[in-house]
Amino acid sequence: MNEAAFQFPLSTYVPLGVAFFGLGTGYLIFGPQELFGYPKPSPAVNWSNGWWGVWMPGVCQVMNGTFILIGLSWFQVFHGAPLYAAGVITTVFGIHWLALGAIRIRGGDLRPNGFMCIAFFLISVLGLIVFADAGDWPVAVLFAGLTGVYFTEFFASFGLFMPLSLKGLGFFHTITGIWLMYLTYATVLNLAIGARWPL
Repeated sequence: MNEAAFQFPLSTYVPLGVAFFGLGTGYLIFGPQELFGYPKPSPAVNWSNGWWGVWMPGVCQVMNGTFILIGLSWFQVFHGAPLYAAGVITTVFGIHWLALGAIRIRGGDLRPNGFMCIAFFLISVLGLIVFADAGDWPVAVLFAGLTGVYFTEFFASFGLFMPLSLKGLGFFHTITGIWLMYLTYATVLNLAIGARWPL
C-alpha cells in the first residue's frame, strides 16, 4: 500500500501578534509598578499580577511557540529559519512566565529568579543575534529590550543596588512593553489590511 501524502499550503498567518500582545501586556502591568511603586506590593496585588502573568505572557507565548514549531516541523505551513528561533524562544518565554506568575501568586522567594535571569539573558542575546542577522531590526530591538530586562532583573532579584535595579527593571519592562504593542499593531495591520509597517 502506498502511503497518502498530504501537502498543506504555506501560510503567512504566523500567530506572532498573540505572543507580542501577551508579553507586552505582562510588561505593561509589571513595569509601571516597578518603576513608579504603584500599586504597592501586597498579597492581593501579587495575586492579581500573578494571574495576569500566567495568562497573558505565559499562555499566549506557549500557545504561539507551540503553534509555530508544529507548523514548521509537522505540517510545513511556515517557512523561514528565523521562525524556528521565534518558536523556540516564545515557547520557553511562555513557560518562564507561567512560573513567574505562579511565584508571584504564592508570594515565593524571588532570589532563584536571579539565577534564571542568566539563562534568559543568554536566550535574549541569541534572539538579538538571529533577528539582527536576518535584517529584522524591529524584532532585534525587542530582543535588545529583553536583554536589558534580564540584566537588570538579575540585580533586582537579589536585592542588589536597590532601588536603582528595580527602577531599571521597571524601565526596561515598560519601554519593551510599549515596543511590543507597536509590534502587535505592525503584525496585525500588515496581515489584516495590507499595511506596510516595518516589521
